[in-house]
Amino acid sequence: MSNDRTWTRRNVLRTGGAIAGISAMAGCLDSIGSSEDEIEYTVSMPPVGEVGFPGVPETWVANNGSWADMGIALGQDPPEGVWLPSRYHTQYYDEIPDVSVDKEGMTQLSDDGVDPEKFYKMDGDVHVIDPNFLTNRFSDDISESDIEDIENDIAPFFGNSIFSTGYQWHEDYSYLSLYEAFGKLAEVFQETERYEAFVEVHDEFQSNVEEIVPPEDERPEVAVMWAGKGDMGSFSPYLIGAGTSFKQWRDLQVEDAFANTDVRNFHSTRGNVDYETLLEIDPEIILFRGQEDKTATEFQDAIVSQLEDDDTARELTAVQNGDVYRGGPLYQGPITNLVVTERAAKQVYGVEKELFDRQRVSDIVNGDF
Repeated sequence: MSNDRTWTRRNVLRTGGAIAGISAMAGCLDSIGSSEDEIEYTVSMPPVGEVGFPGVPETWVANNGSWADMGIALGQDPPEGVWLPSRYHTQYYDEIPDVSVDKEGMTQLSDDGVDPEKFYKMDGDVHVIDPNFLTNRFSDDISESDIEDIENDIAPFFGNSIFSTGYQWHEDYSYLSLYEAFGKLAEVFQETERYEAFVEVHDEFQSNVEEIVPPEDERPEVAVMWAGKGDMGSFSPYLIGAGTSFKQWRDLQVEDAFANTDVRNFHSTRGNVDYETLLEIDPEIILFRGQEDKTATEFQDAIVSQLEDDDTARELTAVQNGDVYRGGPLYQGPITNLVVTERAAKQVYGVEKELFDRQRVSDIVNGDF
């Protein structure tokens, strides 16, 4: 970024902000100290309100792989940093011709907390991050005043925690669907035509998915869990909810094996389930999150083999039938969603055909739309 242009609050307009507990961030022209004609366009996003930009951001920081993937879909360079690069699964791009992302040098925002100084080092033109995620999850490390300083000194925050609906601090403002959020980011980067081209691909994809979903009484019950490192006797359960991380399972209309049990969502309770609880429920299909860095073979060797060797786990229907799979990422954007939904259709319904046009996705990303 050239030294003759500074993206600070002095040339970024924010009006009508609704960031919980950060009322001072809902600024006006007088507090910004710049004239209104410096603002070329504005975009609104809950909870940050209306944010104005004097030009299209050239560099940016993403909260997670959902937003990072949206940026790539919109033809942008990769973000300067994400929360955990290890959970931005760029191997999905291997499915798409002429699309790849190099994570080398990408800043990891989380390091058992978050250091506000990292934002100054990255010096992005926009922070595509829900500030409430930072101040509520990591209040010991970053405060509301830190957020305000970053906005004053560097660039605005523009994001919404869309991947999960399990956070109490998110109850005061709306969640967005994947494509609602994608459309907002498209406005920021002034790439609405690319976005609209993706909408067409997604609409066709949804039609293809609907065609392969069987009647309701033939849809399997699935249990989505997180398999931690080490002991395989305890797992974090995830009930299929409205967040974007469950989009593929909602679209495939599978039954949630935990839905009518006493098991509660890990996001809200931090609880666990063991083999005995699983055996009582006995889901037809078991899906493990936290395994996306493994190939199918590596997953079989690392996870499935442990279940097969355990006296209780091997009694599970899913283990006996070979229906234990990688359960998809926490974070998915428009490209990721296409890839993981098609994979999920193979896992739960045995669908082998391609459900979306990979070359068309490549063309849109590379500007041929």
